[in-house]
Amino acid sequence: VQLQASGGGLVQPGGSLRLSCAASGINFRLYGVRWYRQSPGKQRELVAGMSSGGNTNYDDSVKGRFIISRDNSRNTAYLQMNSLKPEDTAVYYCNMGTMWGQGTLVTVSS
Repeated sequence: VQLQASGGGLVQPGGSLRLSCAASGINFRLYGVRWYRQSPGKQRELVAGMSSGGNTNYDDSVKGRFIISRDNSRNTAYLQMNSLKPEDTAVYYCNMGTMWGQGTLVTVSS
């Protein structure tokens, strides 16, 4: 069982990134997926979630800017991040059940 997160990088304020979370070894369609992030000195926080049925929820800080989605045929979940702000800088983790990806660093800076 493995979750592989990717897509992080350095982006200027106002820019966009798309994170991916590829799952293997699980029946992907049965699980909800969540994206968390953790900044230095802060606790890990939930950013967005999507149930197995497609219902979504977002932290207020990212509503209207981030979009969570999934492609069950590819066993992959995504987090489209638009209008990025410096305060979005963090390591982003995907989570499904008790499984965690390794994290991908997003840095928003000019």
